[in-house]
Amino acid sequence: MIEIALLSFAVLVILLSLGVPLPYCFGAGLMVMTLIGESTMRGMMLWGFSQLTNPILLAIPLFVFAGTIMSVSGIAGSLLNFVNIFVGRIRGGLGVVATVCCAIIGAISGSGLTGIAAIGPLLIPEMERKGYPRAYATALIANSSILGLLIPPSVTMIVYGWVTDTSILASFLATLGPGLLIMLNFAIVNLVMVRKFPLVMDEPLNTSEMFKLATKRSVHAGPALLMPVIILGGIYGGIMTPTEAAAIAVIYALPVGFFIYKGLTLKSFFDAGKESATAVGSILIMILFSLMLSQIFVIENIPQAIVDSIFQITDNKIVLLILINLFLFLIGMVVNDITAIILTAPLLLPLMTALEISPIQFAAIMGVNTAMGGVTPPYASILYLGARIGKVKFTEVVRPAMTLLLFGYVPVVILVSVWPDLSEYIPSAFGY
Repeated sequence: MIEIALLSFAVLVILLSLGVPLPYCFGAGLMVMTLIGESTMRGMMLWGFSQLTNPILLAIPLFVFAGTIMSVSGIAGSLLNFVNIFVGRIRGGLGVVATVCCAIIGAISGSGLTGIAAIGPLLIPEMERKGYPRAYATALIANSSILGLLIPPSVTMIVYGWVTDTSILASFLATLGPGLLIMLNFAIVNLVMVRKFPLVMDEPLNTSEMFKLATKRSVHAGPALLMPVIILGGIYGGIMTPTEAAAIAVIYALPVGFFIYKGLTLKSFFDAGKESATAVGSILIMILFSLMLSQIFVIENIPQAIVDSIFQITDNKIVLLILINLFLFLIGMVVNDITAIILTAPLLLPLMTALEISPIQFAAIMGVNTAMGGVTPPYASILYLGARIGKVKFTEVVRPAMTLLLFGYVPVVILVSVWPDLSEYIPSAFGY
């Protein structure tokens, strides 16, 4: 049966490489398993639709809607102005502002696309005016948008917890440490890289001027800064489930966008709803087909066959972790993060268990590898969106993006695999 599974996977990869839409790719893989194997499509369809009724999945459209509202409401602008007070006047500080703001937005929306969509149109022109190359500014913000997939709450970790039967709250916390470390790395790499740029610096403020400006902007940014506090405080305080927190995020974003920052209008609200519905529809279709294919693999005992085959090659833990990371990196290059998790997490979990890797550490390993796929071609959805928003050629963005990825992101991928405390310490502090 493993030969049929490999054939199904090969068909999937070939179709993905040809640019066929994701649902059709997974549908073709399902057809191979059904027509050549012994799986029943009807039973899988019924099972798949029953899984989509899980209340946990309701958090996905709600977080997507909240993120879309936030990108047009003016919340991002207030966050930029606030963070800019503290680091915006040092050399390279505007790049640090971009990285930190993407992390904050990630703590609100749970999405990787929201950061570039909300921050890009505001900050890329400003960074260019201050002397940053436009392609570099675009690459920095696009790479920093990955933090939305790692800083909790994260849509990908909701899906990981669901398919692996791991605590979603523990999964959230597993990627927090790596996410913050990546944010710090991007800020440091940015400060090193900007030394060769002819930057235009603003006049420094004295203490009284800075205090006065900080007070004014903190009051204006207060409602935006309160949003992640409400969401994360409610979740980790045991007041709300992730789904309820996502609903609160939408409810809170509406009056803030309409009446405080006034960037949200009836037209932009309905446009946000339409955009969110389209995105959620495609996400759920991908979830359905990839979940069905993954479940067939599990039913046919493919995960255990993979474990046995790999241990016949080597039983060295370090070598196996390197191979697993390379595999996840390659998967992330051709499919989106949610699809990669649904397809590979159930397959690899038995192997990680055999290597004595906890499901919480595995959540971080899955999270950082699949998030990296958002900026690595050919998939690179976040990078393509960034190039479109930044109005630069994709080929111009790739080089600075890969430099940031190599020096700011890859070290964290390695640390997550070999240093369990990076992903397990914070969850253990919360009792997980």
